[in-house]
Amino acid sequence: MSSVEHTVAALAAGELVVIPTDTVYGLACRPDSDVAVRALSALKRRSPGQAIALVAADARALVELLPGLPVHLVLPGPFTLVVANPEQRLPWLGGERPDTIGVRVPDVGGLAAELLVRVGVVAATSANLHGAPDPRRVQDVPDEILAGVAAVLDAGELPGMPSTVLDLTGPEPRVLREGAVPAAEALACFAELRGE
Repeated sequence: MSSVEHTVAALAAGELVVIPTDTVYGLACRPDSDVAVRALSALKRRSPGQAIALVAADARALVELLPGLPVHLVLPGPFTLVVANPEQRLPWLGGERPDTIGVRVPDVGGLAAELLVRVGVVAATSANLHGAPDPRRVQDVPDEILAGVAAVLDAGELPGMPSTVLDLTGPEPRVLREGAVPAAEALACFAELRGE
């Protein structure tokens, strides 16, 4: 297994890594490299037309990449939020919708927090092959993925339920994937944040 230092160096070099989040293990790379993002999709065996989210230490790190991001809607925890990206920054992350981008601030401590504080933001998706179960332990990450990464940061067993994905680009929040937070609870939470 790798140290935080080694994982940070691998990311900086444009390599792929496996990291813990507050939900499942993620396959991550630096978000500003379209080459690394394409390699991530290929290793996961998923279409490059599918979006990949930004995972950040905090909302401030996201705003540095995406000025104008509605930070009051960015909650730490098991949410991935699809927000408008009208300037199409990092368009390779938006898949078939380059004018949108997914953002996430996991509620983590320990090694995961240390890594994110050091790097600020990564592009990440779950460290499984497309359509396969999400890995809650490093041992659950497919050998094919482990063989294709430069670092693996092991933080033990994770909850194992992926984040709940909400699309905030329309007039009303819409649940794209129900995950760790039930859909009704997630919608109520964001309605409150929007002052509804």
